[in-house]
Order: sequence, then structure tokens, then C-alpha cells
Amino acid sequence: MTTSMALPPSYADTPTLLVKIFGKDRPGITAGLFDTLAAYGVEVVDIEQLVTRGRITLCALVTAPDAGLATEGELRATVHNWAESMRLEAEIISGVGDNHPRGMGRSHVTVLGQPLTADSTAAIAASITATGGNIDRIFRLAKYPVLAVEFDVSGTETAELRTALAMEAARYGVDIAVVASGLQRRAQRLVVMDVDSTLIQDEVIELFAAYAGCEEEVAAVTTRAMRGELDFAESLHARVALLAGLDVSVVEKVRADVRLTPGARTLVRTLKRLGYQVGVVSGGFTQVTDALQEELGLDFASANTLEVVDGKLTGRVTGEIVDREGKARLLRRFATEAGVPLGQTVAIGDGANDLDMLNAAGLGVAFNAKPVVRKAAHTAVNVPFLDTVLYLLGITRDEVEAADDADGVLAEYGEAPATGHPEPSTR
Repeated sequence: MTTSMALPPSYADTPTLLVKIFGKDRPGITAGLFDTLAAYGVEVVDIEQLVTRGRITLCALVTAPDAGLATEGELRATVHNWAESMRLEAEIISGVGDNHPRGMGRSHVTVLGQPLTADSTAAIAASITATGGNIDRIFRLAKYPVLAVEFDVSGTETAELRTALAMEAARYGVDIAVVASGLQRRAQRLVVMDVDSTLIQDEVIELFAAYAGCEEEVAAVTTRAMRGELDFAESLHARVALLAGLDVSVVEKVRADVRLTPGARTLVRTLKRLGYQVGVVSGGFTQVTDALQEELGLDFASANTLEVVDGKLTGRVTGEIVDREGKARLLRRFATEAGVPLGQTVAIGDGANDLDMLNAAGLGVAFNAKPVVRKAAHTAVNVPFLDTVLYLLGITRDEVEAADDADGVLAEYGEAPATGHPEPSTR
């Protein structure tokens, strides 16, 4: 005995009607419309519904009525009478077949604005059109801590679209991420991020330097290294040498001084809920990253280690240096250990020593990064909230908050005040 799978119906040559309903939303509208249509023996081909500020737009693509039951004109009259009784407007358009298939080359365009203006939105839409793309759908991912909107685009290649929109992002001061559509977007199961000025707001070596009385000197070298003006390993040794003689008790003080970036807890917590593995790689020190790993429940962590002898920092580091090439190497190692293809990883960083890691990942995100990094990364986020990276993965703020509410978690953001920006919590 053999079995066969039923194939979906084909409506290629079938007369169809697009029924559009507009008006004030209230319970029962969707049920009421389809109760009305049910009397005419129609089949549902497609449905889409949107509610914005209490106004509903309901579109139903259905087959024309069964000729033995009624005429199209009778269906039209009945639908209009029902809509009028509900104080709604109705429009019915005759046609043939299903929706036109989406074009090849599909992408998700995520736009982060603080604020998002009409000018920038117009420029983004025009740029998409200029590349040959079509906007199939637009919806809001989040209203705070920034406004995040996603455009589903078809008909143009992701790389071409990314190049075109990068110019609009720079011109209008918005963040635009373009990623290819498909299952791989949801399948990215490893996120690796830099620590200093990414996961945390501080540069750890500068926190140590403050206790050694050489903060300004170390900060100047750090800035040059992050811009790519100095070899990282050389600059690391030079800065660490200035810490020689510090008592090891300073480590606990530095740990207490560390400030998480706003949204860091939310980012890690949400990714872990989704089954992602999360790691950090740092040109800083294990004396701090080990504590962060325990505090946040990170799966992977690697950094340099300050040498301690007789309770004092020697001014040297031990073991393999975590530099630019080292970070990319560790990303690959973590991916292998996690069983995740490299193309399904996400890397986040801000400095020149993060570039190899960002370019090796499936999605490289420059977070409040130096210009050289913003230009080279797949996408850039220039708002001070780390959890906005979730929007690039298609995760909405409502989904994050619903999960927090279910788990009884105190969110990092309160409701946005009158200024439109929330008050962040960093600890």
C-alpha cells in the first residue's frame, strides 16, 4: 500500500476576489467577515491583517463564489452591507489567481532610528527601488530604546542592497542592517562579542591604570591601537608594563568598577532563551572576563592573563596573546566546539582588533565602532544599547518583554519617558 501527500490547490486560472476591510478595530471583525463569506462557498487563498493605532486593515484573497450558490454581485452586496453595519469600509477587487510570486534575491533590511524621520524613510525606500528591489512588507520591531523597523525586500541581491543603503545610513545618521532572508537567519546559534567598549562601557586596562596613576598615558595608547594605528600586541605589552607593582587586590576593585553596556543583560538573557551559545573574546584580561562569564552565564570566554607573582602584578601577560588574529581564531574555535557553522555566527565589536573576527563571522556587527571598523563590518549599530542587536536577528521588543514577564525578570528599561528615550540600567 502506498500513500501520497496531498498537493496544495493551484489557483493560477481561478477567478479570485481581493476583499479589503478598513476601519476602527474591535473584537469580532475577522470572524464576522469570514462568516459573511462562508455563505458563498469561497475558498481562502491568502489573509493579511494589520492593526495600527486602533485602525484595522484586513485583506482576504478568496475564490469567486460558487456559481450554483450566488453571483459575484450578490457577494459584493452582502459584504458591503455587513461592513456598513459594522461602520467599516469595504473594497472588493476582481482578478485571477494568487498573489504574484516574490522576486528572487530576498533580504531583511532593519533600520534603527533615534528618531527615524520621514526624510530618511523616503530615501531608504527610494534606494531599495533604485536597486531593482520591491518592498513586500514593513513592520515595526521595537519602539524603544530606539525605533526599529524591518523591510522585507525581494528582487535584488543582498550585497548590492547593502552597498546602496550604506550610503543612505551615513547621509541620514540611521543604522541599517541588510541580511539575506532564509532559514539561516534563525539558525545563527553562536554570538561572540568583544568586551571593552562593547559588552562593557569601560576599557579594563584603563581601570587598572587609574590605580597605577598612569590612566592618561594608557588611554592615549589604547585609542591609537583601537584606530589601527599601532600593533595591538606591542601596545598591549607597553601598557601592561606600566601596571608593574600593583597589588593583586586591585583586581577586585576593577571588577567592581566595571559597568555593563545598557542592554547587555537583556541581549545575553534573550539569546540564551533562544538556544544560542554566547561567548566573549577580549584583548583585556581573564581577571575580569572570568567574572563576567560567571555573572552572565556565558558559554565561552577568552582573554589575556595578567601575570601575578608574590601578590603583585609583574607588568607582563602570560600565555598566548589575544590580538586581532587571535580573536578570529577563537571565533572559529568556539564555533567548532559549539557545532555551529561559521556562516551562522554573529560577531560584535568596536575596535580595529575586532575586524578579522567581524569579517570571519556570518554577520559582523560594528557596535559604536571606530570609522575604520564601521566601513569594514557587515553592518553598524551606533546607538548605546547592546540589545538592539536582537532586532538585526528579527527578534521584536514585544517578544523580549513577554519572555521577561513570564520569567518574572526585571527589565533593563522602564517605559520610555516624554523624551522618547528610556533610562538605562547598567548593573
